[in-house]
Amino acid sequence: MKKRSVLAVVMSLVLVTVLAACGKHNSQSSGNGKYASSQVLNLSYPSSLDSIDISNMSGYGSTGNIFESLYRLGKNGSITPGLAKSTKVSKDGKTYTFTIRNAKWSDGSKITAQDFVYSWKRTVTPATKSQYAYLFSGVKNADEIVAGKKSPSTLGVKAQGEHTFIVTLDKPITYFKKLMTYPLFGPISEKAVKKWGNKYATKAQYMLYSGPFKLTGWTGTNNSWQFVKNNQYWDKKAVHLQKINYTVNESTTTTLNLFQEKKLDLTQLASEQVKNMKSSSDYTTYPYSITAFLVYNFQDSNATIKKALNNAKIRQAISLSINRKTLVKNVIGDASTVSKTFVPQDLVKDAKTGKDFADESTVKNSTSYNKALAQKLWKQGLKETGIKKLSIQLLASNDEPNKPISQYLKSALEKNLDGLTVNLSNIPSKVASSRAQSGDFDLYLSGWGADFNDPISHLQIMTNNSGYNYGKYNSSTYNALVNKAQNQDANDTSARWQDMINAEKTIMKDQGITPLYQTVYSYLQNPKVKGIIHNTAGTQWNYKYAYIAK
Repeated sequence: MKKRSVLAVVMSLVLVTVLAACGKHNSQSSGNGKYASSQVLNLSYPSSLDSIDISNMSGYGSTGNIFESLYRLGKNGSITPGLAKSTKVSKDGKTYTFTIRNAKWSDGSKITAQDFVYSWKRTVTPATKSQYAYLFSGVKNADEIVAGKKSPSTLGVKAQGEHTFIVTLDKPITYFKKLMTYPLFGPISEKAVKKWGNKYATKAQYMLYSGPFKLTGWTGTNNSWQFVKNNQYWDKKAVHLQKINYTVNESTTTTLNLFQEKKLDLTQLASEQVKNMKSSSDYTTYPYSITAFLVYNFQDSNATIKKALNNAKIRQAISLSINRKTLVKNVIGDASTVSKTFVPQDLVKDAKTGKDFADESTVKNSTSYNKALAQKLWKQGLKETGIKKLSIQLLASNDEPNKPISQYLKSALEKNLDGLTVNLSNIPSKVASSRAQSGDFDLYLSGWGADFNDPISHLQIMTNNSGYNYGKYNSSTYNALVNKAQNQDANDTSARWQDMINAEKTIMKDQGITPLYQTVYSYLQNPKVKGIIHNTAGTQWNYKYAYIAK
């Protein structure tokens, strides 16, 4: 997920999170009295679909239900079977040979290895303008192709016959199989693209589907459509839902009413609704691997502010002045949790110890509220820089929850740090994001959501050569550790894990950015909806095993 204002992150997630309910992954037997006679799920969507072309979608939270990749994302981020029947990996970790199973498109035609080759080359072609082409980084020549320096024909992919798809990497990628759960890496039928031309992906009927469901009833602009069971799907016996009905509803008040009238099986709650609905038996929550944080501008155009923000003690004082528990409970008001680290909680666990990455990498006095220590560090920082008073601007969007969050931060920082004035610039999210990207800010309220269940998804964006490092944080120690995890230690699981732990500790000791909270969304859901798999990152929603219980 690309970097943006926290509100933009939240809103983009609303688009995918309203699409599902949650339940334990039940064993899929043909059932005796377990299933309701009608296997139809009724859900809401806050706006019309933007795209059904996997090469240039704006997100992939639920698209794995109509488009399948080499694997599927299962429970707790596990890798489960997809279109790859088997996989062989070379000893150096640079060559993957996927055997494509006997699978069909929704029109009954064969899905072949060449469909993957065509799809990947199409997505990295600059003219396609894929927002997620950066995820191909590491595939041979992908970076140069995306930058327009090499031809898409040089991408490290090839087909041998109908069922063998071979991928060559520039370097080993430990999380490569996790990436392969993304529909982004799924096949595209070249025949279909040529057949429909400019009509391709503009309406439901101008698309071939490879997943458990196929899209029907979407005209490109309308406010209702359906996911219907795909009877050509290779594992159709596992699919119980016959249909998922979607209707567009922009208002959470409307969706709450529809849920209470039993016209919807799920509704996401706005913060103000959570207080009234928290005691309902239908209330549930879903966490996301999104960290909201403050970005410091290390290359600020104002010399005084630049000097201040480049002082570690001043940044540490800012972090320690923020009571995150108060922020989450009283300001945000939903089920979100406080951040201890940049990499979110519940993203991934140590394979050896089972301990969560965030727990293992927490640095004492980095994100806890400590007014006395904050004031001590603040005074030391001002003395070291020769600054008596400091006036800075906090850039954020003007929408919920960013506006009240920024107001709280102003109050807390000015109250706890003598001589500090925080001026708020709450502007439309698109304008705020544009200003942040151009470096026109002092502090910026931002956020990042993991693309896949690995710490590097967060850690890599704060390296000195990252396009998402808007504040230009630059630590040679941090850069070296992330680089080591991605290159030298890429094939050594234990060493790579320690590199990432040390990188997290480095940026937290520096306060290169200041984590604030991790998003958790609140819902009401029909208790009869079972078997839907939810993940905190990547393709969050898997309806393949969903069903309506009696």
